[in-house]
Amino acid sequence: MLPEHSPFIPAQRRSLEELLATFSPAQRFWLAGYLSATPVGGAAAQAGPAPAGPKLTVLYGSESGNAEKLAGLAAKDAKKRGFKSSVVNMADITPTELAKVENLLVIVSTWGEGDPPETAAAFHKQLMTEALELPKLRYSVCALGDTSYTNFCQTGKEVDARLETFGAERLTPRQDCDVDYDDDYKKWIDAALEAFGPVETAPVNGSNGNANGNAVLSFATLPQAPEYSRKNPFQSELLERVLLNGTGTAKETWHYELSLENSGLDYEPGDALGVLTINPDDVIEPVLKAARLSGTEAVEVAGVKKSLTEALREDYDITVLSRPFLTKLQGLVQSPKLAELLSAGCEDQLRDYLWGRWIVDALEDFPPKTLTAAELTGILRKQPPRLYSIASSLLAHPDEVHLTIASVRYRTHGRDRKGIASTWFADALKKGDPVPVYLHKNKNFRLPASGDTPIIMVGPGTGVAPFRSFVEHRAELGHKGKSWLLFGDQRYSYDFLYQLEWQQHLADKALSRLDVAFSRDQPEKIYVQDKMREQGRDLYAWLEEGAHFYVCGDASRMAHDVHDALLSIVEKEGGKSREAAESYLEDLKKAKRYQRDVY
Repeated sequence: MLPEHSPFIPAQRRSLEELLATFSPAQRFWLAGYLSATPVGGAAAQAGPAPAGPKLTVLYGSESGNAEKLAGLAAKDAKKRGFKSSVVNMADITPTELAKVENLLVIVSTWGEGDPPETAAAFHKQLMTEALELPKLRYSVCALGDTSYTNFCQTGKEVDARLETFGAERLTPRQDCDVDYDDDYKKWIDAALEAFGPVETAPVNGSNGNANGNAVLSFATLPQAPEYSRKNPFQSELLERVLLNGTGTAKETWHYELSLENSGLDYEPGDALGVLTINPDDVIEPVLKAARLSGTEAVEVAGVKKSLTEALREDYDITVLSRPFLTKLQGLVQSPKLAELLSAGCEDQLRDYLWGRWIVDALEDFPPKTLTAAELTGILRKQPPRLYSIASSLLAHPDEVHLTIASVRYRTHGRDRKGIASTWFADALKKGDPVPVYLHKNKNFRLPASGDTPIIMVGPGTGVAPFRSFVEHRAELGHKGKSWLLFGDQRYSYDFLYQLEWQQHLADKALSRLDVAFSRDQPEKIYVQDKMREQGRDLYAWLEEGAHFYVCGDASRMAHDVHDALLSIVEKEGGKSREAAESYLEDLKKAKRYQRDVY
């Protein structure tokens, strides 16, 4: 509560109290620092004119936010070196406009089986199909990807090659980064900025004064709240776990509640939670056996000595089998059979081999005669964090974050398999146990700015998680915009995730409409895309009213099927040609009215 003697009239004091009540600790901290750094009577003063260095454009294409984050860091590094840098989203530029650019850094991710990010699809298509001349352009590319996919960093590779075709000058080799990208990115940005040439930086008028010599408290000098990240996770605490499926189900989906108390972490609907997990003993032991190692051997990881078993538990991915791993393994085993599998023209055979197998299978199929602990860790990639869509609103659950996770268990090639992170949550963690986490912002999956804007949410299975956050958030803020959820799973009696909550939201008018599709409750399978087509007229009417359309869930099939259904609805109900319907959806994407969070 603000004291009555504060220099505000009662109406201002009430408004401030209402606003401050919605702020997280991190937001209050930032605001205090910002106000402290702002001199009375005006905005924070500049410490002198910005250096007029050469222009440098940082162009990014981002699916989950990593490329966007790195683009911001690259621009800051460039400014420190004297460049006049700017950050541009591929969604906001055409390849033709690159003719005006002389210095270019490109940071672009690849998702799925070689696809460009959703927001970069139009830019990528034009770049790959049109002929350009860019003889004045100097550039360097950083490609983000995941070696567990066959077409690793495909989008970055294509952009890099295409710019060279147009006559642009590549200043440094393309850097391909796996999910653990920090070190590779740092090497790339340092080399790239060095290659663009030294820049003369203009002197500034002192670090603690403005242009008039008045002292200004810089926010950078204030005590900073801890910055939690993959490298420095917050040790959360498991508060609650609830099995969401009923007796008789073929599925295992859990609701987890984690504490963020005293973390200062602040998330928005649409964000994800990064979780650092460990490998269990029943996965480690077969790898050691196949490698003919005991696990007691000493290895060094990031300058720290530990046993091989500890390293395999905490630091390395020992399950996902990929071409890069097999290529490194071949360098050690020199197997004619593996060489043939990796050879050109055998892509289909390689794809068939990789499907459903783990690293232990490759070590058994292509056994090394001798393998040291250092050689084993040298062909493994770092353990990637797992990103889960957040299933809660911070307004509804202060100091908490909720997740919806399906435990993955299956059997292939004569061996039981499991999702490392999902079963770690389900089998190993107990209430009160620590869980190392960090926030992963997703600016490409956000509620509309106006609470009056209608929203349509398509989220089968665990894809419903962010929409629980959406509906809770709007309910807490009292937003009146219409909301429509299309949910699907296998069986109504067992797999209707959060059923009672949705029914309560319908009763409270926080949710306007709910359509469900349970695929196994009748002889013919019915999915969310079928429900979309059934309600096509209403769905198109909502879009015409300005509704935002959201999809979350499986990228391999569901997202494609939903997109095709949406396209056919726009074509039919809008009386449009196929080409016009595709253009309609492209316009929705550009306006950020069609957003996807798929995996």
